[in-house]
Amino acid sequence: MSIKNIFMESTKSYYLYKLEEKYTGQDWMPVIPKTYSIDGNGTMPRMLKSDYEEVCDNNDYSAQYLTIESLEDGNTIKWVLASQSSRTISASTDYGATWTEYTSTSGNGTTIATLNTGQKVFLKGLESSFSGNCFRTSKQYKVYGNIMSLVSGDTFDSATELTDAFTFSSLFSGSTSLIDAENLILPATTLTEYCYAWMFAACRNLTMAPELPAMTMVRHCYDGMFRACTSLTTAPELPATTLAERCYQNMFYNCSGLISAPSILPATTLAEGCYKSMFERCTSLVNAPELPAMTMTQQCYEDMFANCTSLTTAPELPATTLAITCYGLMFAGCTSLTTAPELPATELAGGCYRQMFDSCTSLTMVPELPAPILVESCYWYMFQYCSSLVYIKCLATDISASACTNGWVKDVSASGVFVKAPNMTGWGRHENGIPVGWTVQNA
Repeated sequence: MSIKNIFMESTKSYYLYKLEEKYTGQDWMPVIPKTYSIDGNGTMPRMLKSDYEEVCDNNDYSAQYLTIESLEDGNTIKWVLASQSSRTISASTDYGATWTEYTSTSGNGTTIATLNTGQKVFLKGLESSFSGNCFRTSKQYKVYGNIMSLVSGDTFDSATELTDAFTFSSLFSGSTSLIDAENLILPATTLTEYCYAWMFAACRNLTMAPELPAMTMVRHCYDGMFRACTSLTTAPELPATTLAERCYQNMFYNCSGLISAPSILPATTLAEGCYKSMFERCTSLVNAPELPAMTMTQQCYEDMFANCTSLTTAPELPATTLAITCYGLMFAGCTSLTTAPELPATELAGGCYRQMFDSCTSLTMVPELPAPILVESCYWYMFQYCSSLVYIKCLATDISASACTNGWVKDVSASGVFVKAPNMTGWGRHENGIPVGWTVQNA
């Protein structure tokens, strides 16, 4: 059902109303600010609550203003200037009947509402960026509705384009009272640099994240978005296929309660640092996403799962074209990792596997390393402190590149099997070569 189809044509307009309990002596109170025609006789059409629910409450949060709903009594909502410049928003606590403007202030901020359990404040604005401004509350709350009402005012329902960098960066950052953002709608398909960066950083009681439908990323757009959200258990799906420099960097860094990552990160063309430290220190993560990309870029997976101490199986890594430090420290500190991925590339890049499995203390076997020619720092400390490691097969015949195997088998198991190319005689017996005490075999 379309709201507009309910009413007769007329040139007059009004706010959509619903029948509910009396509010300030009136039977009708506005709920969504749209422009619709009124009855031909000039009277306000009446809409039963059931119709309203069908049209507006059928999980269509995209048609609602950005809304903060209190989960406790006596909840003070503040608009705070943390840095940069003050920004002005409008707020309504009477379902849009009246609006009041508030400008952010530093320190304790500007109070925009005091709510009891279940009460709401609608929010809108016409600023193009809210960098350095954020919401603070004294009690627990949830947030939902269309974020675009902050930048597009009453015409938010059709807005899908951001224009300024840092648009919503840090908007709820550090808000430890935020519990649920599942129904927050982020509909923009045209993003800007840092637009959602650190948006929920350190919201340590946030349990539900919003969907992120954008298909095309820009530089740092999701950088640190959920960093240190320690109560978040499930990451939203990330369908984007066009990436940009450091677009997902630190996105879930230190989300220590995160158990499930997106099922797949579908992009096949990567960007510099795009997934750097994305899940670093997610100590409860047990399932890593599928990573189908075949061509690497500089630092693309660097530190991606570092210190994910519950991860037991690494995702497949099918790429055959590598880049500088593309896998650097990718699984470093993954102390429960028992299964490493195949590494099929035969042409390496500088530092490509640098410390990739550093301190993976449960790893006993590693995949075959087929590359015949090593390059600068390619295996630099790759397996150091893998104290359970007892098997390596490396088919390199040229290990003359600078620091290519520096410390790569430092403090592995005291005994094991090292399989080498039959014609390779250049290995030494030390932490930069074949471990002392290991048996050597020809492939």
